[in-house]
Amino acid sequence: MTQTRKRFIAGAECPACHAHDTLLLKITGEQEEVSCVECGHTFSERGAKPPAAQQAPANAPTASGKSVESESIIGIFKPE
Repeated sequence: MTQTRKRFIAGAECPACHAHDTLLLKITGEQEEVSCVECGHTFSERGAKPPAAQQAPANAPTASGKSVESESIIGIFKPE
């Protein structure tokens, strides 16, 4: 039996309706899903990858001419 855990993400802002403190993180086994209890917007970043045509090689130069080693998402919070 897989256990489901639910937690609110304190201080987070919904990317759709911009409401604060309304994002709910639901963890079921290996899958994580975030939803807004205010507007119902749902998203999941686990396993989501951009199409191969949009992916740049790890050491490809950026528009500024600098090489990027790797990128990763740090969090969903906006600094204030």
